Amino acid sequence: MTEYRSAPTAELSPLELYAILRLRVDVFVVEQECAYPELDGRDVEPAAIQYWATDDSEVVATLRLLTDGPDRRIGRVATAVAARGRGIAADLMRGALAACEGQTVRLDAQSHLAHWYARFGFAPDGEEFVEDGIPHTPMIRIP
Repeated sequence: MTEYRSAPTAELSPLELYAILRLRVDVFVVEQECAYPELDGRDVEPAAIQYWATDDSEVVATLRLLTDGPDRRIGRVATAVAARGRGIAADLMRGALAACEGQTVRLDAQSHLAHWYARFGFAPDGEEFVEDGIPHTPMIRIP
């Protein structure tokens, strides 16, 4: 049974935070072969909120919600290989977007996933760019 949770980073137990960060490293650094600073300092910002889903106590999907000036920013959306295609990340997105009601939300989508983010009301907002060898599209969702 999949369970969904969210909490400010500061309220996570060390084991919860470890499991979230481990999944992100597994997906972004190992699977996508991108050697980059996954731990970028933004997770410890006072307003940072982590969203995650577990199956049998194992983190299978995650994303983070940040504050960027007057806007909100979703990032680090990751799903374990074995959990893909089950709509878990979509459920996390809906939860994070519900917390952003009335606010502009931005994200940088891996370009091959821009259509997935469009399902949630995001539209391209700028030129495509390459980060760590992967094309990205800046996107925005205006209330």
